[in-house]
Amino acid sequence: MSAAPPQETAVHGTALLIGETGVLLRGASGAGKSLLALDLIERTRGCGGFAALIGDDRVLLSAAHGRIVARPHPAIAGRIELRGAGIARLAEAAWEPAGVIRLVVDLLEAAEIARDRHPEEAGGRVFLCGAALPRLRLCGEAPAATGAILAYIHRLVVF
Repeated sequence: MSAAPPQETAVHGTALLIGETGVLLRGASGAGKSLLALDLIERTRGCGGFAALIGDDRVLLSAAHGRIVARPHPAIAGRIELRGAGIARLAEAAWEPAGVIRLVVDLLEAAEIARDRHPEEAGGRVFLCGAALPRLRLCGEAPAATGAILAYIHRLVVF
């Protein structure tokens, strides 16, 4: 008797791996998810670390053994949308077919973040596919977003 395939949920977002940490970037269209993902990948690789895109625009999530696994939507696997430049195909070494999500980053407008002075009280966790994951709320347009995400990942891995 074989196990049933996992149920997948499609979400609007961009997923990537930074080392072994899967990150799901969510936000409105034009919030900067793709550019932030590319910046995270470039900065991590520039320091000699591993980083790769999982999926852009539409990501498939499924629960497996208490973890959330992200996969690219088959129609756009290995591609990323660069606003104003179109859809670009990535080199095979630049993307992965799946990864375990350990952090969700919601990209919001600066005014929305400024209204919420105590984000931990607003929920520093989010539930996806039945699992609770840590969540950061950042302004995608802020140049510090890359550094904030990498610092948070470092904290997740070290502690």
